[in-house]
Amino acid sequence: MKVLGIETSCDETGIAIYDSEHGLLAHELYSQVKLHADYGGVVPELASRDHVRKIIPLVQRTLNSAQLGKSDIDGIAYTRGPGLIGALLVGSSMARALAYAWNVPSIGVHHMEGHLLAPMLDARKPEYPFVALLVSGGHSMLVDVKGIGQYKVLGESVDDAAGEAFDKTAKLLGLDYPGGPLLAKLAEEGESGHYQFPRPMCDRPGLDFSFSGLKTFAANTIRSSDGQHQTHANIARAFEEAIVDTLLIKCRRALKHSGHKRLVMAGGVAANKRLRASFEEASQVDGFDVFYPSFEYCTDNGAMIAYAGCQRLLAGERTLLTEKAMPRWPLESLSAVNLLAAI
Repeated sequence: MKVLGIETSCDETGIAIYDSEHGLLAHELYSQVKLHADYGGVVPELASRDHVRKIIPLVQRTLNSAQLGKSDIDGIAYTRGPGLIGALLVGSSMARALAYAWNVPSIGVHHMEGHLLAPMLDARKPEYPFVALLVSGGHSMLVDVKGIGQYKVLGESVDDAAGEAFDKTAKLLGLDYPGGPLLAKLAEEGESGHYQFPRPMCDRPGLDFSFSGLKTFAANTIRSSDGQHQTHANIARAFEEAIVDTLLIKCRRALKHSGHKRLVMAGGVAANKRLRASFEEASQVDGFDVFYPSFEYCTDNGAMIAYAGCQRLLAGERTLLTEKAMPRWPLESLSAVNLLAAI
């Protein structure tokens, strides 16, 4: 089955084609970073309008790259939610229109399920069950995964997500948007030990996250500093280490709680080099396996949506053309997929 995937949940237009027999055939991604940079964050109306401009050319380019025509597509997957409602409507409208015109089934995919399954696009795939750490600009979540659609949320952020804290702290440091990757780059120049940041909610039981207090601590530290480049680099290093340590502490708890020996990291923050290095080291010490997507599949992309949608289409699931986009959509509400049916 060849599935066209469409991702438009926020500020990236992602299109891909996934073949159940041959894997990913082609994928294209357009980022709106430059469009939103002057505003220091995503402007929903501008994001929606830009998706409208880019989506049709990207679909055509992806088909051409895979050397396929519309008659070769067996199904269409699109991000139904969660996300910005205007952006979601662009992708869902396009997907449903193509499904109707091409007379193929369509399936609305949960954005976070797409991220959760993104490591399946690589050669080294995790087996079920595993604990998933989903970390992005909008989400920080620990999930017990027993199979596709068999999810139990173990913990999540009660305020700012990890990626959001990265971006906001980067802005306080005077870095451009999006600030998370720039803060990580600045942290490489920093030295450990100059500042000691708290590890929020790690001194109590539980698996929830809270990063707003850490952001406030960073703001106060920056405000009282001398403003020199090296000082900012040291602050960035201390802040990044606090985020990484907090995520690792909670993941170790989740693995112990679930009894699983496999951990999957996914989402934009999973591209952070220090995070990956720390988890690799911890996996050697604790004896668990850690998996994460290739860097190109960490941020929002159509490939993860095409893959997740393909599994559900193979299992016989369909989304009616009349069903609406869902800007809020609990992950645990998804139905379980019969893995034998999806082979």
